[in-house]
Amino acid sequence: MSDYVIAEYIWLDANKNLRSKTKTIFYNSNKIVLDKKPLNLEDYPIWNYDGSSTGQAVGNNSEVFLRPVKIYRDPFRASNNSVLVLCDTWNEELDVANFSNSRARANTVMSNQKVVDAKPWYGFELEFFLMSKSTHKPLGFPKDGKSPTQGKFYCSIGSQNAFGRDIIEKHYQYCLKSGIQVTGINAEVACGQWEYQIIGEGIEAADDVWMSRYILERICEQFGVYSNWEPKPIEGDCNGSGMHTNYSTLKMRSENGIDTIFKAIEKLEERHHEHIKVYGDGNEKRLTGKHETSSMEKFKWGFANREASVRVSNQVKKDKKGYLEDRRPGSSCDVYDVVAILAETTILL
Repeated sequence: MSDYVIAEYIWLDANKNLRSKTKTIFYNSNKIVLDKKPLNLEDYPIWNYDGSSTGQAVGNNSEVFLRPVKIYRDPFRASNNSVLVLCDTWNEELDVANFSNSRARANTVMSNQKVVDAKPWYGFELEFFLMSKSTHKPLGFPKDGKSPTQGKFYCSIGSQNAFGRDIIEKHYQYCLKSGIQVTGINAEVACGQWEYQIIGEGIEAADDVWMSRYILERICEQFGVYSNWEPKPIEGDCNGSGMHTNYSTLKMRSENGIDTIFKAIEKLEERHHEHIKVYGDGNEKRLTGKHETSSMEKFKWGFANREASVRVSNQVKKDKKGYLEDRRPGSSCDVYDVVAILAETTILL
């Protein structure tokens, strides 16, 4: 009798859409791929796919290779022998990253010894809209598509206020089952808008964000809806979606770490426009100085200021250590770019 593991290989295409395909890995059988059950990352084989169909290769040389980077428990398949395998993408030489492989670029920064020693932590606040497939408007929006008056939806309860709770609750449980550190969820300010939070260290924090988004998309399939990660999908008097990033290093978290936080903020101001470039397409529609945002044209920071580029909480001010919150990243950003540029700016420069 064959023993096997079902592995869902997951990656990002050229446009930062998630893709996946399934591989059965046999072991201890006549169809041997492995002579033992794959338990560790290095046990999972490199695989390939047609990159010409994902915008990552041309038709006369279409093979792109998947290199596993992190293994998660599969919350969708009941078998204990099922896993989700997050991968990044490589050309056939296997030492040349595909042009779209932002994880490899980020890992160059994150594996620098100064960054490793700084132990950067990231806490991501991921905002998005749940959209109806029939109306292409957020769940709960009236048929005329006019944005409802905001206020009653934030952290709301009740079927007249909270739309899609069964989806976000299932996502919450599935992420935790998979091993992703989701620290909380809440309904957001706009109708049909939700947020969940993820915390982690180094590049693996970004891995967890992308895997959480994969899990969300799979759950949305079951409910016949889809998630929207545009920074400002609804024009007018409606909040956009950000990916506020809470960030700290070991020195920031240590005694009198607030001095390190202040120095980091100075560096972030100096490179404001470099950060804006990688903080998400369409972010200019969100960072207007309205709807709880700062203007993308000018950097400012403040204590407990939701309209700042970077916010420092009153608790951090009191404790004189902790973290800063970069409120500029939009929901459309590539989180690998975000973790890398924050570490580069505050640690390496």
